[in-house]
Amino acid sequence: MKGKKEQFSNRFAVIAAMAGSAIGLGNIWRFPYMVGENGGGAFVIVYLICSVFLALPCFFSEAILGRHSGTGIMGIVKSKFPEGKLNFLGVLCILSPVLILSFYSIVGGWSLEYLVKAIAGDFNSMSETESVRVFNDYSSSVWRPILTHFVFLTTTAVVVSLGVKKGIEKFNKIIMPVLFVLMVLIVVFSMSLPGAEAGLSYILKPDFSKIDADVICDALGQSFFSLSLGMGTILVYSTFMKKSESIIGSGVLTVVFDTAFAILAGLAIMPAVFSAGIGPSSGPGLVYETLPYIFSSMGTVSPTVGYLVPLLFFLAVLMAALTSEISMFEVIYEYLRYDRLYSKKKAILTVFLIGFLIGIPCSMSFGVLKGFTLWGLTLFDLADFTTSNFLMFIGSLLFCMIVGWKMKKEEVYMEITNNGEKKFAKLIFKPLYLWIRYVLPFGIIIIFLTNLFV
Repeated sequence: MKGKKEQFSNRFAVIAAMAGSAIGLGNIWRFPYMVGENGGGAFVIVYLICSVFLALPCFFSEAILGRHSGTGIMGIVKSKFPEGKLNFLGVLCILSPVLILSFYSIVGGWSLEYLVKAIAGDFNSMSETESVRVFNDYSSSVWRPILTHFVFLTTTAVVVSLGVKKGIEKFNKIIMPVLFVLMVLIVVFSMSLPGAEAGLSYILKPDFSKIDADVICDALGQSFFSLSLGMGTILVYSTFMKKSESIIGSGVLTVVFDTAFAILAGLAIMPAVFSAGIGPSSGPGLVYETLPYIFSSMGTVSPTVGYLVPLLFFLAVLMAALTSEISMFEVIYEYLRYDRLYSKKKAILTVFLIGFLIGIPCSMSFGVLKGFTLWGLTLFDLADFTTSNFLMFIGSLLFCMIVGWKMKKEEVYMEITNNGEKKFAKLIFKPLYLWIRYVLPFGIIIIFLTNLFV
């Protein structure tokens, strides 16, 4: 039975929830190794440009749709395209959070495992070779990663089951400030290490010769992945926004916090990587294969530091992972609860089972299913590649096309300007509307085609 939807209490709750959705493993786990694989500072510059001119307007589009309609992805698609011919696009948009929820939970489970190891002091004396071996042994085993995947997903389900105010809002309002403080402490220590200047220079000093089509695509994909765009999380969270809250202000602050946190993660990791004399392009294993060795080397200088830094770091990683996982869980839950009219209990259990079961083969792609590939990709990599390079762009294109071409201009104006009350929003409305209507779809299509053929 369809119940009345809750709303966020205030602006801080809105920002904490949306920033919590955006700030996650995409910042701590994905951003540093993407920087490492794409030439350092040049990638950061392209990432910032993509975030401002493409990702932020996409954020606005999702927020406009969510607050205006008060419903989820399929509800919007069915209302704007009642003939049903484009329902498959809505299904693709739902598929995106399903896939990300599943493989993201695996990486979240890794964070939980490594937090336990940090508490136990396992990083006190570990060689680089042993650090890689520990991760490979854990990730390639069958039951341990599935167990941590189960615990991580269960925690997510519990928070969502508590509701918007008692669960999502309360969790994010507590965790986000703590997360920021933890990362600042880690940055301060990382930058104090001998040889850290090289890592700092790598991030902040751009080499524009590194910029090519692949770097641009990776930067845009990272900005979309980091901000949780195109999968409906911003759209769904916007349905909980009061009409008095500013979409422009919420969007800008979310992007600022997300980008700042991504840079913080880079500043926390890269100086330590260079200090240890390790190559920055270590790929997805950078956090879990490389950093434990670095933490171990810190322990030779000070046992206390060697114990506290990995503990704080993996606690931060786990917190960030949970805030993002909760938002993806909520998207699928909202679809089942309000579009399919599932009971609350049935919707929670269904989302949990879907994420858990799909996550199992993704986890096994590091072990017993490692040799099984599709189009040259393991199941884990395929889920990541499909969502980051295709589904999220399809969702974002759909949302901005609906705002630009299916909603009335007056409706968009009322949402952007809060019924004409926001002076700055009124000032930028016309160029922003034209950008969403004409430029944004073209830009998304170009990047999408580049991903296909380059």
